[in-house]
Amino acid sequence: MSESLHSIKSWPRGERPREKLDEHGVGSLSDAELLAVLMPTRSRGVCGSSVDHGRMLLARFGGLRALVDAPSPKLTSILGIGPARAAMLAALGELARRYAAERLDRGRALRTSAEVFRHCGVRLSALRKEEFRVILLDGKNRPMREVRISEGSLTASLVHPREVFLPAIEAAAAAIILVHNHPSGDPTPSAEDLEITKRLRQAGELLGIHVLDHIVVGRQAYVSFADEQLA
Repeated sequence: MSESLHSIKSWPRGERPREKLDEHGVGSLSDAELLAVLMPTRSRGVCGSSVDHGRMLLARFGGLRALVDAPSPKLTSILGIGPARAAMLAALGELARRYAAERLDRGRALRTSAEVFRHCGVRLSALRKEEFRVILLDGKNRPMREVRISEGSLTASLVHPREVFLPAIEAAAAAIILVHNHPSGDPTPSAEDLEITKRLRQAGELLGIHVLDHIVVGRQAYVSFADEQLA
């Protein structure tokens, strides 16, 4: 009796995640329902439906981002999440980040800080360490490639003009956009961020490579040096 009450198969067709997806599109599903599509079967000992399990996981971790970014040991400590499901959630997060990265259209110019954030925000905000990246642009501000310069707290030694501009010179880039993340979630530029940006702008002027902007990415927000007229 309890099994039939909890089974998704006993639900009206329009409320079952897979049928709802087919009939109304993937956008109609809640986060818990999307998880139920990915993990449709319940593990032994888990009560409720797969949607109930999804809701429990979201509540336990505080949301979808925290769930897919959680380390494997923390995931596998939860009843119903074994190594295979932990690996699936990790792969889900990485696929989302790579999908976001491919949104950078090489034939379209980057004209606003918001466009840069849409490209880099998802990937960089999920990182646990600080990373400094450079987007190389052609003469029409169209992206050529993205280069990771350093990993770790920003210092003048890690982000040296030579390391930043060498890829730009090799690619014959006309301009660059600097991007880095703050793992704390607060995108407010630090004094070191301001000093590094000033040094790189000066180096770019000498080399004839324009530093268009420096975007600092936080958890769900960003700060643009160009927009705020910093450094």
